[in-house]
Amino acid sequence: MSIDRRDFLKAALAGGTLLAAGGEAQAREDLKQPDEAMGLLYDSTLCIGCKACVAACKESNGLPPEYSTTEQYWDTPLDLSGKTKNVIKMYKSGSGENKDKEENGYAFMKMSCNHCNDPSCVSACPVSAMTKDPKTGVVGYDEKACIGCRYCVAACPFGVPRFQYDTPFPKIVKCELCRHLKPGDKFEYSACAQSCPTGATIFGRSKDLLAEAKRRLALKPGTTTVYPRGKLGGVNQDYEGTVGNYQQHVYGEKEYGGTQVYKIAALPLEKLGLVKLPEHSSAATSETMQHTLYGGLIMPLAVLGGLVYVAKRNVKEEAGGDENVENQDVI
Repeated sequence: MSIDRRDFLKAALAGGTLLAAGGEAQAREDLKQPDEAMGLLYDSTLCIGCKACVAACKESNGLPPEYSTTEQYWDTPLDLSGKTKNVIKMYKSGSGENKDKEENGYAFMKMSCNHCNDPSCVSACPVSAMTKDPKTGVVGYDEKACIGCRYCVAACPFGVPRFQYDTPFPKIVKCELCRHLKPGDKFEYSACAQSCPTGATIFGRSKDLLAEAKRRLALKPGTTTVYPRGKLGGVNQDYEGTVGNYQQHVYGEKEYGGTQVYKIAALPLEKLGLVKLPEHSSAATSETMQHTLYGGLIMPLAVLGGLVYVAKRNVKEEAGGDENVENQDVI
């Protein structure tokens, strides 16, 4: 039995008619950030590119070094991977002499999981290997539940989850905000923040970090202010520093439904590798479509109806053809 283009279109039309009977779907609202959500604030103007955060992340998570050169003397990851959860990337223009300048300048940007308020990786995972903690909001990963489908990799708009292709027992690797840490460990909280010497990355409650980001953006460039280091509101490690010429945008406040990791910089954020995204999370849209299509078995019934139509049509045509053959034999 074959299906030609005309039959396919008719079947699709029949399925579409049945689907329309289910009514129009409207995307649900984006999931909100938990009140006690934890996260990070990264200030590109304070980053010196020392990559202490990269080394601390590797140590805290037991990740192996990654070499990008033939001389395998030290860890030199170029991007997030199955061995690297956190990386510092560099922007350089022309001579690269001036810090935080677009022309003949340079700047740094930290890349790791943003812990979205409405994460696509959690929405896409069919076995709940990706989860969002209802209290802290941290997006975690359970390798025991993972089936290796890599839907999370495809779903993330930031390109964060990475799959280990070079091991017989692969898993997904992404920042989990050091949720595994226990009292008495060398790192008491997110290792990247605790190890940062300049406070370019700080850890704390997301709503407090957002307030701190907006405080900095409101300051006059060139003036002096106090910058915290380590954990916002923690042990006093504050120091005085010069305010940079910030772009008036907190990346992560609204992008993709909002995240728990915020980033501010003096250069246009797109030049630092931060993708421009809509304010609405795609997880809200995709889940609504799935629930509409499969709720009440609408989509399966639509497909079944189309197949039944095509099958009946072909059976009739074949039966008619056989009858003609028999009549010809009698004659």
